[in-house]
Amino acid sequence: MRTTKMKKAISNVRLFLAPILAVALLLTATAHAAAPGVKGTSFGLAASAAFISQPDGSLVYSWGYACSSGGTAAPFGPATGSACGGTMQIPGPTLIVTQGATVTVTLTNNLPAAAGNTSILFPGFDVTTSGGAAGLLTQEAAHGGTVSYTFTASTAGTHAYYSGTQGDLQVEMGLYGAIIVIPSAIPANCTSGLAASNLTAEGFWGETDFRLAAAAYNHPKACYDREYLFQFSEMDPRIHRQAEEQVVATAAFCATAGDTRCQLEVATEPYHPAYYLINGRSMPDDMDPNYAAEYPHQPYNGNPHMHPGEQVLLRIIGQGRWQHPFHEHGNHVRILARDGNLIVSQSDPVNSLGGPLLFTTTTTPGVAMDGIFYWTGRGLNWDPYGHKPASRDPLAKLPCTPDANGYNTGAPTAINYFEWCQDHNKPVQTAPFGDVADGGPVTLPDANIFTNGAWYGGSPYLGPNATLRATGCSAGAPAGSCGATGSTPPSGTIANPPASEAGFAFMWHSHNEREITTNNIFPGGMMMMMLVDSREFQIDETN
Repeated sequence: MRTTKMKKAISNVRLFLAPILAVALLLTATAHAAAPGVKGTSFGLAASAAFISQPDGSLVYSWGYACSSGGTAAPFGPATGSACGGTMQIPGPTLIVTQGATVTVTLTNNLPAAAGNTSILFPGFDVTTSGGAAGLLTQEAAHGGTVSYTFTASTAGTHAYYSGTQGDLQVEMGLYGAIIVIPSAIPANCTSGLAASNLTAEGFWGETDFRLAAAAYNHPKACYDREYLFQFSEMDPRIHRQAEEQVVATAAFCATAGDTRCQLEVATEPYHPAYYLINGRSMPDDMDPNYAAEYPHQPYNGNPHMHPGEQVLLRIIGQGRWQHPFHEHGNHVRILARDGNLIVSQSDPVNSLGGPLLFTTTTTPGVAMDGIFYWTGRGLNWDPYGHKPASRDPLAKLPCTPDANGYNTGAPTAINYFEWCQDHNKPVQTAPFGDVADGGPVTLPDANIFTNGAWYGGSPYLGPNATLRATGCSAGAPAGSCGATGSTPPSGTIANPPASEAGFAFMWHSHNEREITTNNIFPGGMMMMMLVDSREFQIDETN
C-alpha cells in the first residue's frame, strides 16, 4: 500500500487474509498514513464550500474548514501538504496542541450567504468566546464575520470539534475535525526498556519515529510506538444536493442584504446515507497517500501499518449521525480513554488501566476514544518467520530467546524481534520450501485450485526469502532444504512485487454490511487494511 525502502535486499511476499480480488489488486497502490495536522496554540479556520469526490465518480457539494492562519506542519507533515494553505478540507485540519496550553481558534464564515451563521463546539473544554453573535449553543460567526474561541487544553488525548449551529445540516455537510492534545509529561518507562528497544529497532532498519509523543497520556500504561487517527462519518447525497441547489437558487436574493429569501430550507430527514467515510474518504480512496493531488479537499487517508509487537495507538472519533461498529481484524483493541478521560483501574489507578478489550470499536457520534492495537503472531501455531533449524542449515540461524512473557524482545536488531518463541521453528507446510523444515501441522492447498490460487498472494511467512518459500528453490540453496515445486503462486501475480512492500494484510471494516459499500456497490465505504511487515521493511510515513 505504500512504497517502502529496504535496508537489505531481502525478498518477501504478502499474505492476503481477505478473499476479495478487488481488494487484493488495490493493495498495490502507494500510500502513507499517520496523524498529520498542524501544531500551535493559535489557529485560524475558515468555513467554506467545495466539492469532494467519491470512488463511484461522484462530486459531492460539501462544506469544510480551511486552515487560514497559525500553526506549523506536524513533524511528519508531507512536503506536498501545507500547514495553513487556505484549502477547505474534510475532515477539518487536525489541531495538535500540548496539554495545559491556552488555545485560540478564530473562525471566519466564508460559507454561502444562504447558509447563515456558523460556529464551532469544543466538547470537553471550558471555552470563552469573543466577537460574533449569540447562538443556541455558542457564539456564532455571521456570513463574512468572525468569532474567536479560547480554551485551556486541560486533558490529553483525542478530541472532536464540530459546528454548533444547525448541526443536522452543517455537520452533515462536513464541518468537523479533531484535536490531539499531547500530554505535558511522559512516563519514564515510555522512553526506556521495551519502548527504547523499539526505537533501537527502528533506527537499525533506517526508520523514522513518526509519533507525536511517546505516550498518549501521562500514565505508564499509555506508551505507544505508532499512531493513526480515524474519523468516521456518513453522508446522504440528497441533503448535499438540496443544499447546492438552494445555494444556487437563492444567490440573487442574497445579493441584497436582509432579503428574507436568502436562506436554506434543507430537509435533513428522512436520512439515507449512501457514502461511509474514514477521514473523509471511502475505500479504496482512503488507501491512497495523504495529500494526494486527486483529493484536494480530502487530505487525510486511512492506511495503518506496523511491525510485529508494536503498540499502535488508534485515535478514533465518531463524527456523523450514526453509530458505526468498526472491526479491527487481527486482535482486539484495548481502550485507554474516552473523550480524554483515562479509564484507570479502581484497585491501582496509578499503575493500571481498566479499559475494555473491544472486538469492534463502536464509534458513537461525537465521542472520541484512544485505544491500543498490537499483533505479534502469537496463536498462529506456526512460525511466521519460517526459520531454519540449526540442524538443517547452520549458516542460517535466527534464535528466539523468550522473555518473561514469551517474546523475543532481547534482540531489537533481529528480523524476528518480538517473535512469540513458543512457535519458533514450527513450519506451516508439510512440504515446505526455503527456510522451514519438513513436517508442519498443515498442507497448503494446491496453487492451481482456483479458490486458493486466484486469491492468494504469496506465502504464509514474514521475514527473509519468503518468495523462495512460495515458489521453490533457487540455485545454490542448501541440499535437502527445498522440494521439487512451489506450493503457492509466484509473488507478484496478484500482490505487488517482492522487491517492494510485503507482509500480512488484515482487513479493517465496518460490521454493518451496508457501510462497506459505496452507493450500494461492494467493496467500498468504511474499509481499509492493516499491514503487518517484518522488521527489515521500512515503514515510511512521509509523502
